Amino acid sequence: MHWLAEGLSGLVDLLLPLHCAGCRRAGTAWCADCARELGGLHRVARPLLGPQPPVYALGRYRGAARRAVLAYKEAGQRHLAAPLAEHLVTGLRVITALHGFDRSWWLVPAPSRAIAARRRGGAHMTRIAHRAAAALTASGWPTAVADCLVTASTAADQAGLDTVERVANLSGRVLARTGRFPPRGAQIVLVDDVITTAATAASSLAVLAAVGSGAAAVLSLTATADCDERVDPDAPNGRGNSCPPPHVPGG
Repeated sequence: MHWLAEGLSGLVDLLLPLHCAGCRRAGTAWCADCARELGGLHRVARPLLGPQPPVYALGRYRGAARRAVLAYKEAGQRHLAAPLAEHLVTGLRVITALHGFDRSWWLVPAPSRAIAARRRGGAHMTRIAHRAAAALTASGWPTAVADCLVTASTAADQAGLDTVERVANLSGRVLARTGRFPPRGAQIVLVDDVITTAATAASSLAVLAAVGSGAAAVLSLTATADCDERVDPDAPNGRGNSCPPPHVPGG
Protein backbone atom coordinates (compact mmCIF):
# COMPACT_ATOMS: atom_id res chain seq x y z
CA MET A 1 0.00 0.00 0.00
CA HIS A 2 3.04 2.29 -0.15
CA TRP A 3 1.97 3.47 -3.61
CA LEU A 4 -1.33 4.68 -2.16
CA ALA A 5 0.37 6.65 0.62
CA GLU A 6 2.76 8.19 -1.89
CA GLY A 7 -0.11 9.12 -4.18
CA LEU A 8 -2.15 10.73 -1.42
CA SER A 9 0.88 12.66 -0.25
CA GLY A 10 1.48 13.95 -3.78
CA LEU A 11 -2.17 15.00 -4.08
CA VAL A 12 -1.98 16.94 -0.81
CA ASP A 13 1.18 18.67 -2.05
CA LEU A 14 -0.66 19.79 -5.18
CA LEU A 15 -3.76 21.03 -3.36
CA LEU A 16 -2.15 22.89 -0.49
CA PRO A 17 0.05 25.97 -0.96
CA LEU A 18 3.74 25.44 -0.35
CA HIS A 19 5.36 26.78 2.80
CA CYS A 20 9.00 26.37 3.77
CA ALA A 21 9.40 23.49 6.21
CA GLY A 22 11.96 25.51 8.14
CA CYS A 23 10.42 28.96 8.49
CA ARG A 24 6.92 28.71 6.92
CA ARG A 25 7.78 31.22 4.20
CA ALA A 26 5.17 30.95 1.46
CA GLY A 27 5.91 29.78 -2.05
CA THR A 28 8.66 27.23 -1.46
CA ALA A 29 9.08 23.90 0.30
CA TRP A 30 12.60 24.71 1.51
CA CYS A 31 13.95 28.25 1.24
CA ALA A 32 17.55 29.26 0.59
CA ASP A 33 17.96 30.81 4.04
CA CYS A 34 16.91 27.62 5.83
CA ALA A 35 18.96 25.49 3.45
CA ARG A 36 22.10 27.08 4.90
CA GLU A 37 21.44 25.18 8.14
CA LEU A 38 22.23 22.00 6.22
CA GLY A 39 24.95 23.61 4.17
CA GLY A 40 27.97 22.71 6.30
CA LEU A 41 29.76 19.53 7.20
CA HIS A 42 30.67 18.52 10.75
CA ARG A 43 32.80 15.62 11.92
CA VAL A 44 30.74 13.86 14.59
CA ALA A 45 32.20 12.08 17.62
CA ARG A 46 30.32 9.93 20.13
CA PRO A 47 31.54 7.47 22.77
CA LEU A 48 29.88 4.64 20.83
CA LEU A 49 31.83 5.45 17.66
CA GLY A 50 35.42 4.57 16.94
CA PRO A 51 37.81 6.73 14.91
CA GLN A 52 36.88 4.84 11.76
CA PRO A 53 34.87 5.10 9.65
CA PRO A 54 34.58 8.90 9.71
CA VAL A 55 31.13 10.13 10.72
CA TYR A 56 29.70 13.40 9.45
CA ALA A 57 26.54 15.49 9.73
CA LEU A 58 25.41 18.31 7.47
CA GLY A 59 23.92 20.41 10.26
CA ARG A 60 22.73 20.52 13.83
CA TYR A 61 19.42 19.04 14.88
CA ARG A 62 17.79 22.29 15.83
CA GLY A 63 15.95 25.22 14.28
CA ALA A 64 15.01 24.99 10.63
CA ALA A 65 17.00 21.80 10.05
CA ARG A 66 15.15 19.98 12.83
CA ARG A 67 11.78 21.25 11.63
CA ALA A 68 12.51 20.07 8.09
CA VAL A 69 13.59 16.59 9.20
CA LEU A 70 10.46 16.23 11.35
CA ALA A 71 8.19 17.58 8.61
CA TYR A 72 9.57 15.01 6.19
CA LYS A 73 9.83 12.12 8.61
CA GLU A 74 6.73 12.50 10.77
CA ALA A 75 4.36 14.93 9.03
CA GLY A 76 4.27 13.26 5.64
CA GLN A 77 5.89 16.08 3.64
CA ARG A 78 7.55 13.69 1.22
CA HIS A 79 8.32 16.40 -1.31
CA LEU A 80 11.18 17.32 1.06
CA ALA A 81 12.99 14.16 -0.04
CA ALA A 82 14.28 16.08 -3.06
CA PRO A 83 16.02 19.00 -1.29
CA LEU A 84 17.25 16.75 1.53
CA ALA A 85 18.76 14.39 -1.05
CA GLU A 86 20.50 17.36 -2.68
CA HIS A 87 22.13 18.19 0.65
CA LEU A 88 23.23 14.58 1.00
CA VAL A 89 24.78 14.65 -2.46
CA THR A 90 26.70 17.83 -1.70
CA GLY A 91 28.02 16.42 1.57
CA LEU A 92 29.08 13.16 -0.02
CA ARG A 93 31.01 15.02 -2.72
CA VAL A 94 32.95 16.91 -0.04
CA ILE A 95 33.66 13.73 1.92
CA THR A 96 34.86 12.00 -1.25
CA ALA A 97 37.31 14.81 -1.94
CA LEU A 98 38.51 15.03 1.68
CA HIS A 99 39.36 11.35 1.94
CA GLY A 100 40.31 10.62 -1.65
CA PHE A 101 37.51 8.08 -2.05
CA ASP A 102 36.51 6.72 -5.44
CA ARG A 103 33.60 8.46 -7.15
CA SER A 104 31.32 5.47 -6.88
CA TRP A 105 29.17 4.60 -3.88
CA TRP A 106 26.67 2.23 -2.39
CA LEU A 107 24.27 4.08 -0.09
CA VAL A 108 22.97 2.04 2.84
CA PRO A 109 20.05 3.72 4.62
CA ALA A 110 20.01 3.49 8.41
CA PRO A 111 17.30 1.02 9.44
CA SER A 112 13.80 1.86 10.62
CA ARG A 113 11.30 -0.23 12.51
CA ALA A 114 8.79 -1.76 10.10
CA ILE A 115 5.85 -0.23 11.97
CA ALA A 116 7.39 3.25 11.70
CA ALA A 117 8.11 2.77 7.99
CA ARG A 118 4.51 1.76 7.35
CA ARG A 119 3.25 4.80 9.22
CA ARG A 120 5.49 7.05 7.11
CA GLY A 121 4.49 5.49 3.80
CA GLY A 122 7.82 3.75 3.38
CA ALA A 123 11.36 3.85 4.76
CA HIS A 124 12.09 7.58 4.78
CA MET A 125 15.88 7.39 4.39
CA THR A 126 15.58 4.84 1.57
CA ARG A 127 13.51 7.35 -0.39
CA ILE A 128 16.17 10.04 0.09
CA ALA A 129 18.97 7.58 -0.74
CA HIS A 130 17.37 6.65 -4.07
CA ARG A 131 17.05 10.30 -5.05
CA ALA A 132 20.66 10.99 -4.07
CA ALA A 133 21.89 7.92 -5.96
CA ALA A 134 20.03 8.97 -9.10
CA ALA A 135 21.52 12.47 -8.95
CA LEU A 136 25.04 11.19 -8.39
CA THR A 137 24.78 8.60 -11.16
CA ALA A 138 23.44 11.20 -13.60
CA SER A 139 26.51 13.35 -12.88
CA GLY A 140 28.96 10.52 -13.59
CA TRP A 141 29.31 9.07 -10.09
CA PRO A 142 27.93 5.50 -10.32
CA THR A 143 25.86 5.08 -7.16
CA ALA A 144 23.38 2.44 -6.01
CA VAL A 145 21.24 1.86 -2.93
CA ALA A 146 21.35 -1.25 -0.75
CA ASP A 147 18.36 -1.30 1.59
CA CYS A 148 19.93 -4.13 3.56
CA LEU A 149 19.28 -3.25 7.21
CA VAL A 150 16.09 -3.39 9.25
CA THR A 151 15.25 -2.92 12.92
CA ALA A 152 13.41 -5.83 14.52
CA SER A 153 9.82 -5.28 15.59
CA THR A 154 10.81 -6.07 19.19
CA ALA A 155 12.83 -2.84 19.40
CA ALA A 156 11.08 0.07 21.09
CA ASP A 157 10.92 3.63 19.81
CA GLN A 158 14.27 5.26 20.63
CA ALA A 159 12.79 8.65 21.55
CA GLY A 160 13.40 9.52 25.18
CA LEU A 161 15.97 6.78 25.78
CA ASP A 162 19.47 7.59 27.03
CA THR A 163 22.64 6.07 25.60
CA VAL A 164 22.63 2.92 27.74
CA GLU A 165 18.93 2.33 27.07
CA ARG A 166 19.36 2.86 23.33
CA VAL A 167 22.23 0.38 23.15
CA ALA A 168 20.19 -2.21 25.08
CA ASN A 169 17.13 -1.52 22.94
CA LEU A 170 19.03 -2.18 19.70
CA SER A 171 21.21 -5.03 20.94
CA GLY A 172 20.70 -7.85 18.46
CA ARG A 173 17.81 -6.00 16.84
CA VAL A 174 19.49 -4.36 13.85
CA LEU A 175 19.20 -7.17 11.34
CA ALA A 176 20.67 -7.97 7.94
CA ARG A 177 18.28 -8.42 5.02
CA THR A 178 19.55 -11.46 3.13
CA GLY A 179 20.46 -10.91 -0.48
CA ARG A 180 20.36 -7.10 -0.31
CA PHE A 181 23.94 -6.28 0.61
CA PRO A 182 26.34 -4.47 -1.72
CA PRO A 183 28.93 -6.64 -3.48
CA ARG A 184 32.17 -7.43 -1.67
CA GLY A 185 34.65 -4.60 -1.88
CA ALA A 186 31.99 -1.97 -2.59
CA GLN A 187 32.51 1.53 -1.20
CA ILE A 188 29.67 2.05 1.28
CA VAL A 189 28.31 5.07 3.11
CA LEU A 190 25.69 4.65 5.82
CA VAL A 191 23.15 7.48 5.53
CA ASP A 192 20.85 8.68 8.33
CA ASP A 193 18.64 11.62 9.29
CA VAL A 194 19.70 12.29 12.90
CA ILE A 195 22.64 11.11 14.99
CA THR A 196 21.82 11.35 18.69
CA THR A 197 23.78 8.90 20.82
CA ALA A 198 24.93 7.05 17.65
CA ALA A 199 23.45 3.77 18.90
CA THR A 200 21.75 3.16 15.55
CA ALA A 201 24.86 4.04 13.56
CA ALA A 202 27.11 1.88 15.74
CA SER A 203 24.75 -1.10 15.54
CA SER A 204 24.41 -0.70 11.78
CA LEU A 205 28.17 -0.49 11.27
CA ALA A 206 28.63 -3.65 13.33
CA VAL A 207 26.17 -5.57 11.16
CA LEU A 208 27.81 -4.33 7.96
CA ALA A 209 31.24 -5.33 9.25
CA ALA A 210 29.97 -8.77 10.30
CA VAL A 211 28.91 -9.59 6.75
CA GLY A 212 32.11 -8.22 5.23
CA SER A 213 30.61 -4.95 3.98
CA GLY A 214 32.35 -2.40 6.16
CA ALA A 215 31.37 1.23 5.57
CA ALA A 216 33.86 3.82 4.36
CA ALA A 217 31.91 6.66 5.98
CA VAL A 218 28.69 7.69 7.72
CA LEU A 219 26.74 10.74 6.59
CA SER A 220 23.73 12.10 8.47
CA LEU A 221 21.55 15.08 7.67
CA THR A 222 21.80 16.31 11.27
CA ALA A 223 23.33 15.52 14.64
CA THR A 224 22.48 16.50 18.20
CA ALA A 225 24.90 17.37 21.00
CA ASP A 226 28.49 18.26 20.10
CA CYS A 227 29.79 18.18 16.55
CA ASP A 228 33.46 18.11 17.40
CA GLU A 229 34.71 19.91 14.29
CA ARG A 230 33.24 21.85 11.43
CA VAL A 231 34.89 20.73 8.21
CA ASP A 232 36.59 23.35 6.08
CA PRO A 233 37.43 21.74 2.71
CA ASP A 234 39.98 24.48 2.02
CA ALA A 235 41.85 24.07 5.31
CA PRO A 236 44.71 21.59 5.85
CA ASN A 237 43.25 18.12 6.52
CA GLY A 238 39.80 19.66 6.13
CA ARG A 239 39.80 20.85 9.72
CA GLY A 240 37.81 23.91 10.68
CA ASN A 241 36.58 25.48 13.89
CA SER A 242 35.25 23.46 16.78
CA CYS A 243 31.48 23.22 16.86
CA PRO A 244 29.79 24.51 20.04
CA PRO A 245 26.99 22.38 21.46
CA PRO A 246 23.53 23.17 20.13
CA HIS A 247 20.71 23.78 22.57
CA VAL A 248 18.51 20.75 21.97
CA PRO A 249 16.34 19.32 24.76
CA GLY A 250 16.64 15.63 25.45
CA GLY A 251 19.24 13.80 23.40
